[in-house]
Amino acid sequence: MEAQVTESQATESRPRGREATRERILQAARTLFGEQGYEQVTVRMIAAAADANIALVGRYFGSKAGLFAAVLEGEPTIDWLLEGGRAELPRRLAEYAAERMRRPPDSPILRALERSARHPEIVDVGRERLITAVLQPLQARLGGGPDALARARMATAVVLGVGATRRRLGPSVPTERDVDRLTAVFRACLEE
Repeated sequence: MEAQVTESQATESRPRGREATRERILQAARTLFGEQGYEQVTVRMIAAAADANIALVGRYFGSKAGLFAAVLEGEPTIDWLLEGGRAELPRRLAEYAAERMRRPPDSPILRALERSARHPEIVDVGRERLITAVLQPLQARLGGGPDALARARMATAVVLGVGATRRRLGPSVPTERDVDRLTAVFRACLEE
């Protein structure tokens, strides 16, 4: 005979406390934003999925945009691309950009950001994420210098342009020659 779990027993077994509730809200938001995008998801939907009071979303994250920013903090960065020799960096960036020509990022959250980047509620969130997760690490990897930020911005513009082109024209399968061309572009962007 199967044991039935009552709602109160299920609730009692669920982790409680501020951090546990915050984490449930964060996980529910990550799932919903990833599945439906920023615009389609409401704070009420997130609270319901997290089995939390809607007021706690505001208390812990300030707003839906603040919650989206917190979700973004847990997403991959380009740090792995910056590892290795500096001389090989243009090629690694070219290979990454070529992969973005083929398909969007693996992360459903980064795809949601890509689709919603111009949404007025998250323009600043997207900008801040771009600065902290891409521009600043790339600038640091370039070793500073008076124009390191400008060089990092150029390389970032190329990667973003690849994504924008894929979204508007559809995916393409870059050839090895295309990767060579992109390598030359990144080399020109990054050289001192």
